[in-house]
Amino acid sequence: MRITCPKDQLLEKLQTVLKTVATKSAMPVLSGIRITAGNNGGVELASTDMELSLRLSLDAEVEREGAAVLPGRLLTDVVRSLPIGELSLEYNEKEQLAEITSAQADFKLNCLPAEDFPRLPEMPEAGSFEVEAAPLISTINTVARAASRDETRPVLTGILARFSKDRVKLVATDSYRLSVMETEVESSIKEKKEVVIPRASLEELSRLFSHGEGEQITIGIVDGQIMFSLREILLTSRLIEGQFPNYQQLLPDEFKHEVLMDRDDLLDVVARVGLMAQKNAPLRLRLEPGNLVVSAQTPQVGEAQESLPLKYDGEEVEIGFNPEFLRDGIDSVGEEKVALRLISPLRPGLLKGAGDDFLYLIMPVRLTG
Repeated sequence: MRITCPKDQLLEKLQTVLKTVATKSAMPVLSGIRITAGNNGGVELASTDMELSLRLSLDAEVEREGAAVLPGRLLTDVVRSLPIGELSLEYNEKEQLAEITSAQADFKLNCLPAEDFPRLPEMPEAGSFEVEAAPLISTINTVARAASRDETRPVLTGILARFSKDRVKLVATDSYRLSVMETEVESSIKEKKEVVIPRASLEELSRLFSHGEGEQITIGIVDGQIMFSLREILLTSRLIEGQFPNYQQLLPDEFKHEVLMDRDDLLDVVARVGLMAQKNAPLRLRLEPGNLVVSAQTPQVGEAQESLPLKYDGEEVEIGFNPEFLRDGIDSVGEEKVALRLISPLRPGLLKGAGDDFLYLIMPVRLTG
């Protein structure tokens, strides 16, 4: 194999595909990037950690076809260090060495044969469908932060995704909060599909396709895997098995108290006062006629309180929340106004916009003193 291309183009592709290179694995080949030069002039870069895999194309001149697995991080560092301009990459199959040359610089890297690299799934010809990219990415960014990071409950580290003809619904929960968003999208899907996708996979999808305005993502689901394709990039993720919680049962039928506030004003107050909610101290919200009083106190640190005027003439109620979870919920509301609904100090609170397309349920923290 021998290819020639501009250094900057190769570096950009390597930095992207490096994200799915395994950092800790008993299989050395998983720490590598497979480079394949085809007889049609196409070059593909691929990596996988067996949970997530990424393939993308590189615009390069193919002087001799072939394939090899090069050490991912070292290759990226080497290419980054090279001077601006053309570089050549040549693989000697007999010696299992890749030689990279640019100007007066010459590097030789030990490689592994491409046959050792895991076989990656292909986008299925039948059953794949297209979804409008921008609304899907926006929905991922809104919901993903509520998914769990605790690997002892694998299903909660995933996001429930429901695809239908003109809508996509994503649901995430870590058992302390629940985020649900349903978005209108253009889709070519013929029948509904529901899967649980790892949070990390959808976050990677969001990073890769963040500039997908006006574009369509092709999605394929087969053999416990889901594939996303756009702009000659193919991202593949395993699906999570197991029963996702029945989130509908977690949503209360009615609330006793509701107030509507300016989202940015509330976010600012919560962020300021939250500075004094340290060492697992809760953020206190007290609804009283005409005001929402936000306060926090941490022994040996300090305390803070701020009032936010609003329209409310009901009974006084005080509730505590995890300050980070509350900030996330307010920040996720993509409208000028945010509604806060409460039942009692020991029941969940709900944040939402004007409609019901986004709901953020948050469990309270028991207050003492």
